[in-house]
Amino acid sequence: MSVAAFCVLGVLLSGYVVLDGYDLGMASILLFVARSGDERQSARNAIAPFWNGNEVFLVAAGASLFAFFPQVYASSFSGFYLPFMVVLWLLMGRGIAFEIREMIENALWHAFWDVAFSLSSLGLVVLFGIALGNIVRGVPLQQGGYFLGLFGFLFNGYAFAVALLAVLALCQHGAAYLIVRTKGTVAERSRRAAIRLFPAVAAWWAIVSISTFFVRSPATFGAPPAIAAGAAVALGSLIAFRIAVGRQRHRGAFVASACFLAGLLLSAAGTIFPYLLPGFPDPRTGLDIYRTSGPPAAMTTALTVTVLALVLLAGYRTFLARKLTSRGT
Repeated sequence: MSVAAFCVLGVLLSGYVVLDGYDLGMASILLFVARSGDERQSARNAIAPFWNGNEVFLVAAGASLFAFFPQVYASSFSGFYLPFMVVLWLLMGRGIAFEIREMIENALWHAFWDVAFSLSSLGLVVLFGIALGNIVRGVPLQQGGYFLGLFGFLFNGYAFAVALLAVLALCQHGAAYLIVRTKGTVAERSRRAAIRLFPAVAAWWAIVSISTFFVRSPATFGAPPAIAAGAAVALGSLIAFRIAVGRQRHRGAFVASACFLAGLLLSAAGTIFPYLLPGFPDPRTGLDIYRTSGPPAAMTTALTVTVLALVLLAGYRTFLARKLTSRGT
C-alpha cells in the first residue's frame, strides 16, 4: 500500500509538472517571444482556460502527502519552510499579475504586470528545481526526522544544476505549447525558441545525469529499472521532439515534450525510492515510505479518495480541452 501511495503521489506531481509546466515555461519566455501588448495578450489567452485548473495537481499532491506520509509532510515543511513561503508568495504574485493586468487600459501598466508574471513564474521554476535537486541529493536529518542543516545548505551546486535543467526543459515545454496554441509571429518565435533550446536541454540533461552519480552512490539507487526506463523515455522523447519540430508536427512536439518531463521525473523517483526525503550524506538515514506511512485504514481511505479524485480531474481536464479545441480557442 505504501508503494501504491508513492506511485499515486508521483502521478500527481508529474501531472502538475507536465500541465502547469507549460504555463510556467510560457511565462518564462513570454517577454522574448511576445514583444508587443497584443502578442503578449494572445500568449496569455493561450493558457487562460487552463492555468488555474493545472495548479489543482499541486494542491492535490500536497494534500496527498499529508494523508499518506504525515511525518514526511511535517519534516519537509520544517526543513523547507522559508522556500515554501517564497513559493506561496510567488504563486500569489503570479496570480495577481495574470488577473489584474487587464483592469486598467494602460501600456505601462500592462508591461509592468507582464514582467511580474514572467519573473514570478521563472522564480517558481528555479525554486522547484532547487527543491528537487536537494531531494535527490538528500538533506541532513536527525533521528526524529527534523532538518539539521542551515538554510544555505539547500543552495548547492547540484541543486542549482537541477534548477537550470528545470528552467531549460520547461521553457522548451512552454514554447512547444505556444506553437500549438498561437498563430503568426508568436508561434514562429516560439518555434525558433524551441529549436534553440533543444541542444541546451539535451546537453544539460546529460551533465545533470552524470553529476547524480557523484552526489549519490549508485548502490543507493532504489529502483534501477525505473531509472533506466525513465532515461529511455526521456531520450526517445527528446529525439522525437526535435524531429516533430523540424517537420512542423506541432502537437506531436508538445506530446514529446510532456513525455520527456515525465521520463525525467520517473528517473528521479527511481533514484530516491523508497525514500521520500533521503538523508545526507547517507540516503538511508532519511524518511522512507514504509516507516512514515499512516495507519492501514487511513491509507486505504486516502488512496481510494485520491484515485477517484484523480480520475475525475483527468476526465474534466480532457473534456475541457476537447471542448475548447472544438470551438477553435
